[in-house]
Amino acid sequence: MRTDMSVRPVIAITCGEPAGIGPEISIRAAWELRAVVNSVLIGDAALLSLIARDIDPAIRLLALSTQALSNSGLPQVSQDQIIVIDCPLTEPAVPGKLDARNGRAVLQTLDVAIKSALDGVFAAVVTAPLQKSTINDAGIPFTGHTEYFAEKTGTSQVVMMLAGGSPMLRVALATTHLPLKEVPAAITFDGLSRTLDIVHADLRRKFGIAHPRILVTGLNPHAGEGGYLGREEIDVITPVLRTAQARGIDASGPYPADTLFQPKHLQDADCVLAMYHDQGLPVLKHASFGRGVNITLGLPLIRTSVDHGTALDLAAAGLGKADHGSMLEAIKVAAQMAQASTQSS
Repeated sequence: MRTDMSVRPVIAITCGEPAGIGPEISIRAAWELRAVVNSVLIGDAALLSLIARDIDPAIRLLALSTQALSNSGLPQVSQDQIIVIDCPLTEPAVPGKLDARNGRAVLQTLDVAIKSALDGVFAAVVTAPLQKSTINDAGIPFTGHTEYFAEKTGTSQVVMMLAGGSPMLRVALATTHLPLKEVPAAITFDGLSRTLDIVHADLRRKFGIAHPRILVTGLNPHAGEGGYLGREEIDVITPVLRTAQARGIDASGPYPADTLFQPKHLQDADCVLAMYHDQGLPVLKHASFGRGVNITLGLPLIRTSVDHGTALDLAAAGLGKADHGSMLEAIKVAAQMAQASTQSS
């Protein structure tokens, strides 16, 4: 696996829903970063070629079959050429219009990226947004990128982290896409302990932070206010923190979420662990929307993604309407994590 930044890390980019903005932002970001990252696009080569030509006739794509990954590996290419691993669509993509007949081809891009990353071909995987309904309508049960990566790599628990802003703010989540009424029951001693272990381990291994400092929010307003506003802080979160500290993890809290996200508290912290989706992410997205990066912790590979969806309406409006800033950041963060992983191994 090549991860030395001087020789350009090889990073897979799955191009996502073909009717959305994924193919365009993938090409634009890969081309813009070509001097420092050897991005390999995974998607329909014919579609990507048409889009690349319309973006800039100078963009040169080299289409290879998936067999190239299973034989001798990828060829050496110059900085002015981008490799495409061809996963042909069943039907031509129409911008803005979903087609379930292409669901299996979209899923194939993930399978190719995951296997090749585990085989050491890619230093990291960056995913463009996909449309869950396209895959489900193709007859394949699919709940999302994160769950699929966990299943395919045999990972029992993963943690969602979003990162962005300047200075960079990292926010990990103890629970993700749950109805609010289900969150308290989902915050258990064992589950929260495993989440904290994953965050700590990946901050060290994948971000190269030798002694990460993690700030943990409470669940309830005012972190429970001594039990008057809820006992989760007393019964679950504080015991988890005490046992984690005994294992050498620098995790403190629980802090009231409404006052934690201030520079004076965050300046020496490496990550905030929030209890639920809308507790931590509004702050981060306010600071970095359009430039945020979604990171999956706990996997045996590096996976980052954009902080937005397929934007079918923008795709239907034509090229040049979508902002590829989040994809740029996702590739940069993936490259940095690949380098840190090499140095810490």
